[in-house]
Amino acid sequence: MMVLSHPTGNEFVRQALIAFDEVGMLGEFWTTLSWNRDSLVNQLLPVSLCELLRRRSYPAAIRSRTRTVPWREIGRLVCGACSVDAVSLGLDEKVAARLRRMENCDVIYAYEDAARQSFRFAAQRGIARIYDLPIGYWRVGQRIFAEEREREPEWAATLTGSRDSAEKLACKDEELQLAQRVIVASTFTKETLAEAPCPTRIDIVPYGAPPPLTHEIRRSSGPLKVLFAGSLGQRKGLSYLLKAIEMMKDSVELTLLGRKTAFDCRPLESAVRKYRWLPSLPHAGVLREMQNHDVLVFPSLFEGFGLVILEAMSQGTPVITTPHTAGPDIILDGVDGFIVPIGSAEAIAEKLETLHRERERLRAMKVAAREKAASRTWEKYRERLVALAREVVGIRIAT
Repeated sequence: MMVLSHPTGNEFVRQALIAFDEVGMLGEFWTTLSWNRDSLVNQLLPVSLCELLRRRSYPAAIRSRTRTVPWREIGRLVCGACSVDAVSLGLDEKVAARLRRMENCDVIYAYEDAARQSFRFAAQRGIARIYDLPIGYWRVGQRIFAEEREREPEWAATLTGSRDSAEKLACKDEELQLAQRVIVASTFTKETLAEAPCPTRIDIVPYGAPPPLTHEIRRSSGPLKVLFAGSLGQRKGLSYLLKAIEMMKDSVELTLLGRKTAFDCRPLESAVRKYRWLPSLPHAGVLREMQNHDVLVFPSLFEGFGLVILEAMSQGTPVITTPHTAGPDIILDGVDGFIVPIGSAEAIAEKLETLHRERERLRAMKVAAREKAASRTWEKYRERLVALAREVVGIRIAT
């Protein structure tokens, strides 16, 4: 039996839950909040609150096996009384305590920053430990962030990951050391772990794409419609996109979709006033925006995967991204998108100019992008996860 834990949940967590539940492996799921999206209470709550809570909904089939640790997370969301780190630590401690009382747990499946305590106890009990790392190794990230603070000092406030405490970074390393199998979603993430204290095997399990909202491929005319989707900050390479847009002048229209990572960044404040800005949308709304744009630009400097890449491609929108994402694992450069170097506004502008000038090529890339995404299904992700988990449990039983 498996115990799976994650503080906040997201699409790849939901897919993991479905995968392990379908084959009878899932015993319990531990998280902070779990919301029933079909509850009548939804009709009484403000729309913005309902949307927030719906993001914490999980498959109905596992509702009876979902355990929540809500109070720190509620305090964080309502008034900022707790940090994300405190929320993750609280959940991890509860899961470790639960493992002490369980007699039939074969494997614990946990994610970065919320695994140390549960892994420590699991190691003592001989319980298999699978660690899911959704972003690159922290030492590589810290080096990139330090370089960015020098190159783009006005954006330094948005590099929130560069402020992690020594204790938190030590926790990340201990989690890797305690894991018996590490799962990542991209080649880039695996390559960053060459610098990590990771003595075990690392497997790449790419995420999946949603189905298209429609099968129509939007024809492009007028200014090139450019979309950025993700947290608005320099980890995503946002300053380089904005510089590229300035180079393109009136030949492009930019939409920024995502929340600000800081409120004291002058160029970011200027950008959200100058361009169309959507702080948040329901997932279906995000996909509609992708379908209504000509290209998604995701110039991330340090990523684990970049699920928006596949989401955009699934809607017939080619993507310009960097090697520090899952882009090289997905995109055939020049066919269904482009791979550009990190930190290069000039390279982004060059690709945007190509798409603006060659509209028939853009249409062909839209078709190719949707076809590529259709081959990267969540079903394949679930099948691969189950196979790896069964392998890890089998090794444990054999030894």
